Amino acid sequence: MTPVTTEEGNPRPTAPPAGSARRALAGRLSWGLADQAASSMSNFAVGIYVARSLGVAAFGVFSLAWVTYGVVLNVARGLATDPLVVRFSGVSDASWRGAVARATGTAIGVGGVVGAACLVTGLLLGGRVGPAFACLGVMLPGLLLQDAWRFSFFAAGAGRKAFVNDVVWGVALVPALVLAARVGTVAAFVLAWGASATVAAGYGYVQSGIRPRAAEARGWLREQRDLGYRYLVENVSLSGASQVRAYGLGVIAGVGAVGAVRGAELLLGPFLAVLMGLSLVTVPEAARVLRQAPHRLGRFCLLLGGGQAAAALVWGGALLLMPDRLGEFGLGDVWHSASRLIVPVTLGVAGAGLGTGAAAGLRALGAARRSLRCQLFASACYVGGGLGGAALAGTAGSAWGVAAATVGGSAVWWLHLRSALRERRHNSVPEVRTS
Repeated sequence: MTPVTTEEGNPRPTAPPAGSARRALAGRLSWGLADQAASSMSNFAVGIYVARSLGVAAFGVFSLAWVTYGVVLNVARGLATDPLVVRFSGVSDASWRGAVARATGTAIGVGGVVGAACLVTGLLLGGRVGPAFACLGVMLPGLLLQDAWRFSFFAAGAGRKAFVNDVVWGVALVPALVLAARVGTVAAFVLAWGASATVAAGYGYVQSGIRPRAAEARGWLREQRDLGYRYLVENVSLSGASQVRAYGLGVIAGVGAVGAVRGAELLLGPFLAVLMGLSLVTVPEAARVLRQAPHRLGRFCLLLGGGQAAAALVWGGALLLMPDRLGEFGLGDVWHSASRLIVPVTLGVAGAGLGTGAAAGLRALGAARRSLRCQLFASACYVGGGLGGAALAGTAGSAWGVAAATVGGSAVWWLHLRSALRERRHNSVPEVRTS
């Protein structure tokens, strides 16, 4: 029997036996969930500690710094680790190591440049917000490098190393939080959170034996520009929309409203840990499915997104049954305002979970142009719904507006994935060559 080859003449990858493939997939997903559980526990602990220790207004200030970090994190991911995951998942060790050195160097470079801007901005702002932003600027390089190691390990299928790295972060966070509590300021908690992440970033070098090459960041950006810059815009539009919504909500309804929304999101923290843990491995796994069994990609994405949406609804239902005493124990005074937002925030998270399945499929297909369009549309809806709802009905209106926008954006993601899969089937005409 003659082999079926691609148009370039290379043998098509043969799918492994279904049973072993499922076991391998389950193993990688398990490490993704475990890693995100460790990471989210660290973030959750910081959020709860600030909420209980400093009250809703200070928690709002901390949330503004947190959202800003999310924007910068997505810049680094778009330029550094997203192209790494798409193009260097499951490749040879030598190829992976060279790519990781350049990608992690790029992450450090982003942290240095944006961190300097945050530091200067914080010093100029002063007041209650300025010190938090100045401290964030100092901590950004370590925070971004730690995240880059996580994605690098998952690209290599070594989720266990990512999990251990996040455990190191969590262990280092404990004494850092104790010291921050003695100081009792938002800036101290930002420093504690960032310093412990920097310890884990240093351990990532020990785990991998790879030295980040910041000097080669320009070459990496040039090589990955077809994906990187589109992913940059896509990621920044996502986190930037959250930042604009948070700032706008603070202006319209006050800083306390920002703290209430963040508190409601913390209530969904354990489920969001699952969602984010899956997101670490969904794109590499979708890329593997595409290479080994492309006809299964649509089903894989549907099961992924549908499962996350269903799980979010179950978790939100459980929160509605939680006694007030337990909520007050966890969030303190923030509970009373956050508990009123459980239903809309749950629906928003369910919509986001459904959309991640389609987003993983588009990333695996390398359809950066389509995914960019989807994200820009979803981000515009997010800002419009969040701020429009705030103007009409305050904090609750903002939460409901975001929920509606997220569900609508998810529908657009799925429409584009369906079109992309049809285009691929139409354009894929395998050539059979005989020897």
